[in-house]
Amino acid sequence: MNSPQDDEAGFSILEVLVAATIMTVAVTGLAQMFALATSANASARATTYAAVLAQQKMEQLRGLTWGFDAQGLPVTDTTTDVTAVPEIASGGRGLSLSPAQSLGTNTEGYCDFVDVFGRALGGGTTPPTGTAYIRRWSIEALPGNPSNTIVLQVLVTRAGTRSGGDTSKTAARAPNEARLVSVKTRTAS
Repeated sequence: MNSPQDDEAGFSILEVLVAATIMTVAVTGLAQMFALATSANASARATTYAAVLAQQKMEQLRGLTWGFDAQGLPVTDTTTDVTAVPEIASGGRGLSLSPAQSLGTNTEGYCDFVDVFGRALGGGTTPPTGTAYIRRWSIEALPGNPSNTIVLQVLVTRAGTRSGGDTSKTAARAPNEARLVSVKTRTAS
């Protein structure tokens, strides 16, 4: 017959090793999920920031004059420099139609640079030191109504993520990138 002391033998070394292995696998899986979640959050933050920068530029472009004067003649702002913040009334391109590849390459008058704090660093073709985001925009006449309707596109990318590759409407979105498209039609002033 067994004494009460024989039933209190405790865990064997094998049981402890199995439990420790299960615990190690579980903790490793949680650590990997934590790393993936952290990476996804950082990417989402960068994409959201790019979207905010794109919206700021789109609002700036949509605020430029594109309408008719009192006599019914078309009026277009073709001189405002929107690469500067605040914009400068002269020395820029305003709503002049852009070159064909202005979304794919840094094009003078259709590109500006922003630092990590959202401060505009100016325009040009070469990113200055401290550039975190590149904003490029295009202004095209709408084929169905080229005299009175334009299509505005703004593309914001992290510096170094897109070097001028395919920026067509079918191109896959690069990580941390935002693209906005808007149509502006002339209205009476």
